[in-house]
Amino acid sequence: MNPYELSIAQARTELDNGTLSSRDLTRSCLDRIKSVDGRIQSFLLVTEEEALQQAESADKQIAAGNVAALCGIPLAMKDLLCTEGVTTSCGSKILENFVPPYDATVIEKLKNQGAVLLGKTSMDEFAMGSTSENCAFAVPDNPWKAGYVAGGSSGGSASAVAAMECLGSLGSDTGGSIRQPASLCGIVGIKPTYGRVSRYGLVAFASSLDQIGPMSRDVTDAAIMMNAISGYDPRDSTSVQQSVPDFTASLKKGMEGIRVGIPAEYFTAGLDSEVAGVVENGVQILKDAGAEIVDIRLPHTEYCVAVYYLIAPAEASSNLARYDGVAYGMRSEDASSLENMYRESRSAGFGDEVKRRILIGTYALSSGYYDAYYKKASQVRTLILQDFQKAYESCDVIISPVTPTPSWKKGAHSGDPLSLYLSDILTISANLAGIPGISVPGGFSKDGLPVGIQLQAAHFREDTLLQAAYNLELGTGLANKCPEL
Repeated sequence: MNPYELSIAQARTELDNGTLSSRDLTRSCLDRIKSVDGRIQSFLLVTEEEALQQAESADKQIAAGNVAALCGIPLAMKDLLCTEGVTTSCGSKILENFVPPYDATVIEKLKNQGAVLLGKTSMDEFAMGSTSENCAFAVPDNPWKAGYVAGGSSGGSASAVAAMECLGSLGSDTGGSIRQPASLCGIVGIKPTYGRVSRYGLVAFASSLDQIGPMSRDVTDAAIMMNAISGYDPRDSTSVQQSVPDFTASLKKGMEGIRVGIPAEYFTAGLDSEVAGVVENGVQILKDAGAEIVDIRLPHTEYCVAVYYLIAPAEASSNLARYDGVAYGMRSEDASSLENMYRESRSAGFGDEVKRRILIGTYALSSGYYDAYYKKASQVRTLILQDFQKAYESCDVIISPVTPTPSWKKGAHSGDPLSLYLSDILTISANLAGIPGISVPGGFSKDGLPVGIQLQAAHFREDTLLQAAYNLELGTGLANKCPEL
């Protein structure tokens, strides 16, 4: 077995036993990137020199007795997490040469553990998209089938893990941007409860929805990474002072006493029959493990897409107003006036999808329309949250598909953005409600494309979520299954 094929847990054992060094493990991952990333295009930037230095430092720490779970482990970062001294572009021309002067809290936590950071991964520009095709620099490929999308917006982070270019990665999830690409690439991806993981240093898309989370080859590795990045941060006003359990302790075999809810609204017209079959098999796996299966209702599901695509663009319009060519980022060199500089810089710096969402959001927030659109959407968002609160009175975990279909060909929806918006219907509700969700590999389509299963739990019940995910993984037998490249 090549070192890059190891899971985080397996690598931890070998590093601690002295049978593998972090430098050799890191070198193996870097060589893997050189070998396959020409096709996959997971990375926008590989920090080879810095990674090898971090690996040598980790080896010294391990020799001195550092037993931190991620010490010496090579990981990849989505390119909207600020990294001191390393370009953070958000997949956008407007930030093409932006080098942050500080680390995001999650990056700081990983460095404090002694993790090795391999580089920054491709993504939809400012995390706006479902395929990563909106990236200004490189569009990641699905490792399972050439020419198919890796998902978005954390497509590069997902494809890097699936292609075994790293042992794990961090993504961000605003409307499914961790869970959806995890499903399409056949890996595990978890969106924690809003407030569980600090957003300080995450370049904002929609501040009331964004959440950082791990992407990994199995549930155990996801739990290990959750331990490392969770916790209160006074620098993030939305961070919650909630105790952080040892998530790896939740990985127990058996589901006795746990109720699994099936929402009727998630199994409707438009759901691919192969996807439905994979989820039905997942339900049976959890039932066989001892879970009680119950039917639940989430009656406001039909409004989720409309609510999301008012709230998220409105917040994006506000957050992206700062990119004006003055303080940092791209500035038009041909501007004849200050107003002209704003216009030219933003017109050239932003891609079409980002411009589209800024326009939608600005309109929704404008005088005379605020009450009709943003305010009403916020009120319906409360009803969606109440749906989940009521559902969790009768169940502990909700099971559903992640996406209505497996992956699709690149460019298939290039002229129809609305169809992509509608494909998010099964994931965005978790962001609107602020609850945790996870995608676990469930099976494959007849074309050999991965299909994930989504589990969701009540606020700050990642422990229950991970227990259910672990049992689902045991039943499918798909942990650490990666494509041949």
